[in-house]
Amino acid sequence: MVKIPRIGDFANPHNAPKDNHLRTIFEYLGIIFGIFPMALMVNWVFLPHAFVGGGLTGICSIIYYATQGAFPALFPEYGGAVPVWLTTLVFNLILLIIAVKTVGWRFCIRTIVGVLAISFWYRVIPILPEPMIEDSWLGAIIGGVVFGLSLGIVMACNGSSGGTDILAMIVNYYRDISLGKMMLLCDIVIILSAFLLPIPAGMVTEGQSIVYLKIKRVLCGVCMTVSYTAAVDAIMSRLHQSVQVLIYSRHYAEIATAINQKVNRGVTVLDGTGWYSQEPVKVVTVLAHKAESQMILHLVHQIDPHAFISLAKVNGVFGAGFDKIKR
Repeated sequence: MVKIPRIGDFANPHNAPKDNHLRTIFEYLGIIFGIFPMALMVNWVFLPHAFVGGGLTGICSIIYYATQGAFPALFPEYGGAVPVWLTTLVFNLILLIIAVKTVGWRFCIRTIVGVLAISFWYRVIPILPEPMIEDSWLGAIIGGVVFGLSLGIVMACNGSSGGTDILAMIVNYYRDISLGKMMLLCDIVIILSAFLLPIPAGMVTEGQSIVYLKIKRVLCGVCMTVSYTAAVDAIMSRLHQSVQVLIYSRHYAEIATAINQKVNRGVTVLDGTGWYSQEPVKVVTVLAHKAESQMILHLVHQIDPHAFISLAKVNGVFGAGFDKIKR
């Protein structure tokens, strides 16, 4: 029998019961369908514009551009080029071996799902002959933001689309380094290599030099990468933002029990003294994710509308149910 999860289980997956099958199903669906916008941006914006972004997608794009017309018999629908979906699948098999030995099998299983999903979407979504967003700069910004938000959703589901974000997750597992910044470092070298690629004949217009077009391609790639890096960091930082709640109420026992049972959060009750009244008071202390704070406030208001509450953001919370201290 499948156990129905509480709201706190979704907001706090690390603190949720291990047999929460429904939450796990939602996470896998989030990985599979969260990857779809990424593939859409690649096949409808990035490849038609001949952009080279960061990560494994950038490497596969370089191979796609460099092999145009090289294998007409094998890949006729891609103009004889090695398709992105195929190189993505092959390269990720290598990276998955690394992931198994470092992060563990659970991460690897979700990564396999992500890799199969991204390869599937790359395969079924057609590459447009003309980009969906005609302006190259606008395409780089909008495409990068959508790509990053999509990747952030996948990471929030404890998954990965494969590629260099596997390496970023491995490094982040051991060191407290921003995922977005780690991926940005990996991407710079890949983007700069786009300068060595030839410009597609259809993109060369009269009065524009090849050098100008190559520089523009590199700058668009940088713009696109910065956009998706910022979007990933925005998603991850928001999901990991924590708050400290101090609740002063005579109904402290009932409030503490409600928070513990309905929000699935640990509660500490501290002894205090009201200095004006010189009477002893109990202070309910809770550390929670920001997404859970509104539920906590609602519970307190239901039990004691006259309770005094202090809510403050905290820079970091480490321990069970929160972030791990990096080794």
